[in-house]
Amino acid sequence: MLSKKIISLLLLVAVFSSCNEYQKALKTEDVAVKFEMATQLYDAGKYSKAIRIFEQIAPAYRGKPQAEKLFYMFSQSYYKTKQYYLAGYQFESFVSGYPKSEKLEEAAYLGAKSYSMLSPVYSLDQTETNKALDKLQSFIDNYPNSQYITEANTAVKVLSEKIEKKVFENAKGYNTISDFKSAIVALDNFVADYPGTPYKEDALYYKLDSAYQLAINSVPAKMEERLNVAKVSQSNLIKFNAETKYKKVANEMLARIEKDLQKFTK
Repeated sequence: MLSKKIISLLLLVAVFSSCNEYQKALKTEDVAVKFEMATQLYDAGKYSKAIRIFEQIAPAYRGKPQAEKLFYMFSQSYYKTKQYYLAGYQFESFVSGYPKSEKLEEAAYLGAKSYSMLSPVYSLDQTETNKALDKLQSFIDNYPNSQYITEANTAVKVLSEKIEKKVFENAKGYNTISDFKSAIVALDNFVADYPGTPYKEDALYYKLDSAYQLAINSVPAKMEERLNVAKVSQSNLIKFNAETKYKKVANEMLARIEKDLQKFTK
């Protein structure tokens, strides 16, 4: 049996030889040698190294028979290394350039998925999320019977919920900064745009709070009208959920509203 030292030495020689071949491939002007090395690296899962060579030879291979394979591996290498901007771009280019490829459906899905991976947390700007939703919806429309359709629909649901939460938090934010007029409008719009939202109870409460705060801090000429708006808001919350988690504070608001309204009935 070979000793551990000999095995280690052989492995070291193999690694050194491999690195040497890689360096030669980077420096050679022979694009065929580069293609072969890039393919070997890709097959070995060494995607970052493969990318360096793909970037060198991609222009030279456009229009050639090997181009489809090259650009598929190139796209996948970006995806495997989590370079999702570049992966999305490369997959889209692949779909556009090779509409008859057997990899077309997979590339179309991974391109859309790449954009979804760029979606940030809900509290940040959601431009990338909206872009990802457009890409995924386009994929779903083009491949309704795809093997990836369940994954695509799940991704759409997750991204849509993120947008929904962002819109709710923005509307609620007006209440937080005491811009009660804007809060009422924004929360009304949110409930109208997302009728089945899980944030509806919260939205109705913050609308009530905004209407209540606006009413009790109004000048006398506007107070009665605004108190009635707040009273309706309280009623809407209770109608939605009679046992709402906001029941105690909502009832306290109603008591204050009715007491203040009495001033206008004398």
